[in-house]
Amino acid sequence: MIDRLRAAVADLEISKRVFKAAEAAIERALPAWRARDEQGFSVFAKVRRAFTKADLHDGHLAGTTGYGYHDRGREAYEGLVADCMDAESALARIQLASGTQAIVATLAALLEPGMRLLSATGSPYDTLRMSLVDHPRGLCSRGIDYDEVPWMSGARPASADLVAALDRAPDVVFVQRSRGYAVRPSLDIASIEWLVNTIRDRAPNALVVVDNCYGELVEEREPCAVGADAVVGSLIKNPGGGLAESGAYVAGKKDIVDCVAERVFAPGLGSAVGPTLGAIRSLLAGLHRAPRAVVESLKIMDFTAALFAELGYVVDPECGAARTDTIQALRLGSPKKLMAFARGLQRMLPVNARAMPVPGAVPGYADPVLMADGAFISGSTMELSCDAPVREPFEVYVQGGLDSSHGVLAAINAANEVETTS
Repeated sequence: MIDRLRAAVADLEISKRVFKAAEAAIERALPAWRARDEQGFSVFAKVRRAFTKADLHDGHLAGTTGYGYHDRGREAYEGLVADCMDAESALARIQLASGTQAIVATLAALLEPGMRLLSATGSPYDTLRMSLVDHPRGLCSRGIDYDEVPWMSGARPASADLVAALDRAPDVVFVQRSRGYAVRPSLDIASIEWLVNTIRDRAPNALVVVDNCYGELVEEREPCAVGADAVVGSLIKNPGGGLAESGAYVAGKKDIVDCVAERVFAPGLGSAVGPTLGAIRSLLAGLHRAPRAVVESLKIMDFTAALFAELGYVVDPECGAARTDTIQALRLGSPKKLMAFARGLQRMLPVNARAMPVPGAVPGYADPVLMADGAFISGSTMELSCDAPVREPFEVYVQGGLDSSHGVLAAINAANEVETTS
């Protein structure tokens, strides 16, 4: 393995220090990779059962145009998404362009003026918080009350803060599974179950909506299996398997999904409209391949964590640790090193490898954001990428990756750029 690694990076001018760290990282990652394969086998078995139930045939792959009435492929796909998300029903559409759009549509469908929204996992990621709270036409400008409970570095928040917020009787509790740009662990299903049970105990009438982005198909159970009323996510992340070209989903209780469909399209029409155009084949194929894609991404994250830990950086999670999403945080400590990492990763991406990542303004973010992204599907974070807000503690977030061989080489090159930056 080491000889093959040396040959693979021969043209990259990797320093001896970084190559030695990479050797050690491979040895640390191999046991974790075996565990990821075993877990991925169990997750795929669940997806396989869903496809057996769906009984697809060539007619499901045709797609529709116009209004999209009687789209058999869309109906089958949404049934598959519901089954894979442990949900009663799902709305999975290319008309939903992003996870953020789907989350805002879901919350808007469930909240009326005078109701209360609680974010139980701290401040939502920047663009979502803008859409909910900070924008003059944000959701809460319609007279919806809003609370946040701080969620710090531990796996669960201070119970007193959560209890006080729940005692104010929120109508909807929002839970963000992934860390976003927050310095906290992502939530595993056990933590989500604890949170749902706490909510049910203190605010039994509240609906629980989980932002499931980056977490799908990492664990065998999804949030709806432990009591969440709805989950929301992007189809160009985990469930798309690197093949879905656009879209987002809402899955959960049927009455909630129906309510969201009428918000997205029109009352009385709901999920009856929405053509799949030419997308249904890639959506179905992507979901079928998603468990394997997730495993490859987790392997890349394990190796990246091991490599940067060997080089002395703080990493979260560590190699081999329990994971609940496809994101790896690396605390590099300076803007210069963030730039170096993004530059090294970009050079190993298949599209726009010669681009030079620089920090820039991104709608919804208060700080400049640095990104490396060379995906075949624009914005697909299921393909290998990274981003970092240029602010303390200067962490970069690596996500996705469809091939662990590619991810290993890209991480080594990024590490080399970081280590050779003065």
